Formats: sequence, structure tokens, C-alpha cells
Amino acid sequence: MVQRLFALAVLTVIVEVTVIIEVGQRIGALNTVGLLILVSAVGAVIVKAQGLTALRRAITDVEDRQVPAAALADAALLTAAGALVLIPGFVTDVFGLALLVPPIRSGVRRVLRRRWSKRFVVQGYELEA
Repeated sequence: MVQRLFALAVLTVIVEVTVIIEVGQRIGALNTVGLLILVSAVGAVIVKAQGLTALRRAITDVEDRQVPAAALADAALLTAAGALVLIPGFVTDVFGLALLVPPIRSGVRRVLRRRWSKRFVVQGYELEA
């Protein structure tokens, strides 16, 4: 598992550097740096706004005596989106920004839920798929 994560990290760096160099050659180094900063700043603002919305949903669910599963899953995916957007690079920005789109995030949440429901058991009961 650690080897896979390391390989993924190395591959990500290689791809990001290659894309940044290519973009830099096409639009210029200063424009490339400016674009990277702009995307990170805009992404951070969107993550903050959507994160606060997820927090409010979680609080409402708890007040209604419901498990805030969807809100907590969204919060985790928004955390991942924030990390991806803040990592310098265009490829990670694309994946991070994609996770900020609610229908895409909902689809990812469903896929992860199906995948993880087969692995986890809570007090003898399997999680719903």
C-alpha cells in the first residue's frame, strides 16, 4: 500500500511538472504562476463556502436526530478537494475542482459508499450499499 502511494505521488509530480512546463511555454512563466495562484485562491473560497454548507447540514441532521452521513462524506470529499486545489499544478486542480461540483461529488460519494460498504461492518450490521 505504501509503495502504491509513493508511486502515485511520484507519478503525480512528474505529470504536474510536465504540464506546468508545457503551459508555461504556451502562455509564459508569469501567466502560468498567476493562473496557478488564481485557481488555488478561487478553489479555496469555494471549498470554504461549500464546507460551511456541509457543516450546517450536519448540524441540522444531528438536531433532527439523524446520522449526518451524507454531510460528513461531503465534508471529507471537500477536504480532499481543498487539498488537491492547493497543491500547485493543473492536473490536481482539475480533480479538486471536479469534486467541488455537487453532482460529481454525489457520484463519487455513491461509488465510495458501495465500495466501502463491503469492507466495513458496524456492530454486526453491514452498511447500506
